[in-house]
Amino acid sequence: MTVRLALTPSAFVTDFYTTFWWIPTLVLASALAVKLPTILRLWKDPLLRAVGGLLLLACSVFVFVAPPTIAWTNRVTGVPNIAAPLVYSLLTAFCGSCLLLIIAWRNGPSEHSATTRRARRLVVTSYGAVIVALWALFALADVPVERLRDLDTYYATTPFMREEILLYLLAHSVAVLITSRLIWNWVRTDGLDGWLRWGLVLLGGGYAMNLAFDAAKLTALAARWTGHDLDWLSTNAAPPVAGLSAVLIAVGFILPHIGQYLQDRWRVRLAHRELGPLYQLLRSVHGRGVPRVLRAAPELRLIRRETYIRDVLLPLARHLDEDLRRHAEDAALALGHPPERARALAAAVALVDAVEARRCADADEKAADGVDTARLLREIGAVSRALRRRDAVEAVRARAAVLGSAQGTR
Repeated sequence: MTVRLALTPSAFVTDFYTTFWWIPTLVLASALAVKLPTILRLWKDPLLRAVGGLLLLACSVFVFVAPPTIAWTNRVTGVPNIAAPLVYSLLTAFCGSCLLLIIAWRNGPSEHSATTRRARRLVVTSYGAVIVALWALFALADVPVERLRDLDTYYATTPFMREEILLYLLAHSVAVLITSRLIWNWVRTDGLDGWLRWGLVLLGGGYAMNLAFDAAKLTALAARWTGHDLDWLSTNAAPPVAGLSAVLIAVGFILPHIGQYLQDRWRVRLAHRELGPLYQLLRSVHGRGVPRVLRAAPELRLIRRETYIRDVLLPLARHLDEDLRRHAEDAALALGHPPERARALAAAVALVDAVEARRCADADEKAADGVDTARLLREIGAVSRALRRRDAVEAVRARAAVLGSAQGTR
């Protein structure tokens, strides 16, 4: 005998959310962990404090909205459904943090102005009053039956509880609507860094999905009030939307930070690799290179390589032949290289010649005047890139020798 279990789409969504509710919590906690060192280091910055408070409250909402946590809260306190005003209060505080974040973003350096202080006081007072009202309404309501997943619709017509549910949804809708609109206005401005723009796009998407969450909840409530049944919007559709919204918001906050960090590290590694040919050439003059340090940061390795190159170049500069460099630049231009590339190839030719001269026994007798050492030190990256193509360097060197001989016979 084969037994087939029918699983409706709504039941699947509910089971999926119940099983994976911890995913947005984990993502929000990761975002908070990434931001926390900066927040603690720059605690006086109101923008960072607002970001930290928002992430902490969002994480708390998803911890306390999980059905196991709701059941635990009700059991520990001995009050049926007391988890409801607790979750509503955390969500309302999250809304206030959204608005405080927008105030900090918009005002920037004028954070201590009277207008900014009044705006903050208005937000704190308004949303603090909402939280007080939520607890007062819960105290007046009669909600004896514990509901872990469908409390909003189950008590949608219960006096005082009905008003409490409507109050938290309206407070949430107003906050996310203002926040979403201002974020999308910011996205459309010019001059934004790429990582910041993508972070704002994700934030805007996250807050827009919060509006979808509110719309689903309010539609389900309105259906109850008019004698219809659309409970699945509140019970099955809204929670996954809220989870995805939290993930987008968390990633939106950490993407500019992580993206810029990874981009900077990549640039450092590329710069270190770029100096490789010049570094190897100079090691043939000064046999000892940079000592290897295990687990050294990429920035430190780059600084040490740059320092080594400059330290070896300075005494080598007196062996640079300025006439040869000038002829090499003319030769590179004649071979069709653009001016910037021609200057780098010319400097590379002069360096190769100087290194060979330094190896000679009478190298100390040879010196040249008029060499622009400062410019050479500034262009070590371009010179090193030129040295990567030794065939091009040798072609320019050979052409420069011909030009030098032709001018010497005049």
